[in-house]
Amino acid sequence: MKKLISVLIIIVSIFIISGCSLSDNNKKTIIATNFPAYDFAREITKGSDIEVKMLLKPGSESHDYEPSPKDIISISKASMFIYVGGESDEWVDDLLDSIDTSNIQIVKMIDEVNAVYEEKVDGMTIEEDEDEEEYDEHVWTSPRNVIAISRAITDKVHKIDAENWSLYEDNFSSYRIKLEELDQNFKDVVNNSNRKELIFADRFPFRYFVDEYGLSYYAAFPGCSSETEASAKTISFLINKVKEDNIPVILTIEFSNKKIAKTISKETGTKVLELNSAHNISKEDFENGKTYLDIMNDNLEVLKEALK
Repeated sequence: MKKLISVLIIIVSIFIISGCSLSDNNKKTIIATNFPAYDFAREITKGSDIEVKMLLKPGSESHDYEPSPKDIISISKASMFIYVGGESDEWVDDLLDSIDTSNIQIVKMIDEVNAVYEEKVDGMTIEEDEDEEEYDEHVWTSPRNVIAISRAITDKVHKIDAENWSLYEDNFSSYRIKLEELDQNFKDVVNNSNRKELIFADRFPFRYFVDEYGLSYYAAFPGCSSETEASAKTISFLINKVKEDNIPVILTIEFSNKKIAKTISKETGTKVLELNSAHNISKEDFENGKTYLDIMNDNLEVLKEALK
C-alpha cells in the first residue's frame, strides 16, 4: 500500500506542477471516502452550491478500496475531506502527510466519538493476523455518534462557506431532530422487546449500535474481517446458540452471500434477515437518493422481528 501511495503522490505532483485541474477551482467541493460520510455532508449542505462527492463506488466492497490517481487529485483540490479513520483508511494518513492540506478542512469521523476496539466474542472465526487490537471503524451505526459527527462536519463547512452559516446550522438542527427521533425509536424497540440478544451469521459492524442500546451478540467474524468462510466450530457454535436461546431471526449484513446464514437456517428453521450497516449502498439505491435515515428506519423493522 505504501508503495502504491508513493506512486500516486508522484502522479499528483505532476498534475499540480503542470497546473492541470480536473475540476473548477472556484467550486467548493467536499470529498467523502464512504457512503455515511457522503450522506452526512449531503444533509448538512442541502440548498447550497457545495458539491459532495463519494470516492467509494456504490455497490463495491469498502474494505478493499484503494485510491486511484484521480481520487488523490480530487482530495488534493477539495475544500473539505471526510474519512472514517479506521483500518480501511490506513492509506489516508500517508496521503495527507504528503500533500498540502492547509486549504482543506478535514474531518476524521472516528476522532469525533468515543472509539472502541473490535471485540472477539465466543464462537468467532478469527484470522491468524487479528491478534493486534484495531479500533472498530463503524462509528455511524449509532445515531448518537452521527449527531456528533454531523456537528463536526457543520463546523468545518462554516469555514469553507461562512456566508451561508445560517443555512448549515438550520440543516444540522433539522437533521439532529431526525437522528434523535431515530435514536428514541431504537430505544423503544429494545425496551419493549422480549430479548436482548442478536445472532449474526456474518461479519459484525454493529459494535457501536449494540453498545448504545444494551444488546448482546454473537457473530461469525469481527467487523472488518476479510474472512468469508466460517470454521465448522463457529457454525456449530452459532447453531447451538440459535437453538438454546430460541432465536427467531439470524442476521446478515448488506452485500453478504448469506452462505453461513443459509447453513444455520437449514439446521434450525430460523428466518434470515438483513441488518444494513450503511457502509455502502447499491448503485440503484444511490441513484434513487437513499439515505442513512432510510436505511436505519428499515433496520428498525428488522430489529423488531429479531428481538421479539
